[in-house]
Amino acid sequence: MESPIKQIRLSQTAKDQLIKLKRYTKIEQWNILCRWGFCRSLAEPSIPSPVPIILDSNVEMTWRVFGGEMADLLLIALKQRCYQDGLGTDKETFITQFRLHLHRGIGYLAGDIKIKKIENLIELTVT
Repeated sequence: MESPIKQIRLSQTAKDQLIKLKRYTKIEQWNILCRWGFCRSLAEPSIPSPVPIILDSNVEMTWRVFGGEMADLLLIALKQRCYQDGLGTDKETFITQFRLHLHRGIGYLAGDIKIKKIENLIELTVT
């Protein structure tokens, strides 16, 4: 499935939050932590606030690197979420919603005081 999202770049704030998560969870790959964050945001029933995100860090990856083997499923989940939220699925809306979900989710994970090791991430999936 072809994604309208080609390159993903993070804000410096998100990079700093990922560094904290890497330290706690021992997960070294940015893309894996980004997937966790993205999915964490999708699980939240509210629509992300339309805040401007400055993509000023040096963390950048392609959609395929971000999604890995799950790239198509993540794309479908985002499309479903955009549809569910009544936002449409045009390219610009899609890219904006992806960025908002990604950054919100990374912030949620980094701000969760219960996440001190990888097992705490896994616990999020069963609660």
